[in-house]
Amino acid sequence: MLSVAAVLVMLFSALLSISVRWLLTAALWLAVTSAGAAALLYMLGAHEIAVIEFSVGTGLVPVLFVFAMSLMGRTSSMPTPIIPRTAAGGLALLCLVLLGLTLLPINTAGQDKVPITFSQILWQDRSLDMLVQIVLIFAGIISVLNILRRTDAEPPGIRHDH
Repeated sequence: MLSVAAVLVMLFSALLSISVRWLLTAALWLAVTSAGAAALLYMLGAHEIAVIEFSVGTGLVPVLFVFAMSLMGRTSSMPTPIIPRTAAGGLALLCLVLLGLTLLPINTAGQDKVPITFSQILWQDRSLDMLVQIVLIFAGIISVLNILRRTDAEPPGIRHDH
């Protein structure tokens, strides 16, 4: 049931991200689409891929937004919100409560408590994830620097013969 909800959220937010007129709103809907894809991958058992999708989505959306804003320059102001702030806050709080109920264990009476340190989980159990994250962050930084360098220089393929 949750996977169907994740797919519906992805489809709805993807359609909104390509149909809205304002760039910031489209970027936010794109981020929701990426988060929905990460949630669906996590529910399907692809935990490592879900983490990578979530981190790529959260890193890619701001880069695309900044790049598009640099191409477009300043545009008109944001539209007035359709949903009132109190309703949006209530929906966000409801999502946080549902997420907390999903992630937190409710019945831990029969489980043995084995203390595991954060460093053991991070650098031993999740070492491959950490290495992939480091490579992706490094590739993103190199890409952004390359984009910024190209905007300062002359566009490729254009020659001025004087």
